[in-house]
Amino acid sequence: MKHPGKLLLLLVAFNACADDTDVRAPFITTPGSVVEHMLKLAGTQPADVVMDLGSGDGRIVIAAAQKFGARGIGIELDRGLVEESRRNAQHANVAGRVSFVQGDVLTADLSPASVVTLYLLPGLIGKLQPRFIYELRPGTRIVAHAFGMAGWKPDRTETLRIAEPHPGQGPESKLYLWIVPANARGVWRGGGHELRIEQNYQQIEIDGARQARLSGRDISWQLLEARFTGVVEGDRMAGELAAPDGRRQALVLLRVRP
Repeated sequence: MKHPGKLLLLLVAFNACADDTDVRAPFITTPGSVVEHMLKLAGTQPADVVMDLGSGDGRIVIAAAQKFGARGIGIELDRGLVEESRRNAQHANVAGRVSFVQGDVLTADLSPASVVTLYLLPGLIGKLQPRFIYELRPGTRIVAHAFGMAGWKPDRTETLRIAEPHPGQGPESKLYLWIVPANARGVWRGGGHELRIEQNYQQIEIDGARQARLSGRDISWQLLEARFTGVVEGDRMAGELAAPDGRRQALVLLRVRP
């Protein structure tokens, strides 16, 4: 048994250094019911690549392949857990659909992912947050267990009751979903229209328009009595204006200033 005084000193040292990437977060597994709910919240489909950051024993990646038909990638710093994950994938008969990489989540290549899952401490999430915006494709879904992101409002939040006791887990789990937004900020012109869009993550404001909404690449707003729905692709926005009488007009706008 560890001496209580020494244990207290260890806990104080861990808390003081919680944001230091040299200190590893404690390994706490995610309950099975939470794993499945995270993947459902992300709308996981067979075409998806699910990347779990800090993948532990591989359970989220394996469930993505086994229950949703997706492909999966786990990033884990601990070599022993990576080896355990590979054995678990073999036992689950999904080794051909998943892979596990020993590495640092802060330097991992995020680009293959269409779904990202994480159960990490806030300090580490804060370091990853800028990369989520600049490296993930618009429309990529991010689901976090327990901890949110500073300044980036979730697209959806859910609280899940835990039916059975689980080590390191209370009676409830909070889950957060974000959909990576396209970059829509700037001045856009086309079809006789000029729009100025201000953007804070997925929240947008458009001069002269109302009910403006951005979700991934999908964008919409109300302009006078017409409703625009379209997609943002780089510096091009394409869609249609629907008038109250049912008439529809194609509209393409180009970004002229960021």
